[in-house]
Amino acid sequence: MNQDGLKVMEERFGQDTVIVLGTTDGDYPAMRYVNAYYEDGAFYVITYALSNKMQQIGKNPKVSLCAEWFSGRGWAVNLGYFGREDNKELAEKLRREFAAWIDNGHNNFEDENTIILRIDLVDCVLFSHGTRYDISFDRNGLHDVRAQ
Repeated sequence: MNQDGLKVMEERFGQDTVIVLGTTDGDYPAMRYVNAYYEDGAFYVITYALSNKMQQIGKNPKVSLCAEWFSGRGWAVNLGYFGREDNKELAEKLRREFAAWIDNGHNNFEDENTIILRIDLVDCVLFSHGTRYDISFDRNGLHDVRAQ
């Protein structure tokens, strides 16, 4: 197994990064930019439980992601209210990672509809310095990385 691809994932996405999140809206894809943070096979996003994206995810949790020289597929999981006790450690990490904008008034952390969305990657394709990495993830955090 080639660990270089996972290292590139951490370097590129292991901080506040804008990515495109794709959901399904009826028969059509719905795309939007989100701020995300990557760690160990998952992206984390702060969002609003009543948003269109979350309504679409409620109907179909399969999502797609893309960013510069990256595309992936995954399962979206609503981790619930940002301020929930069992989200405390993750919420503190996201506060640090999203420090540049998190308190700009866009989020209401008193509202229980402000949630953490986790996107568990299933697979992705990543390009870095002329190398293509095909990475498969499983629910146990195991990765299969193939470089070409």
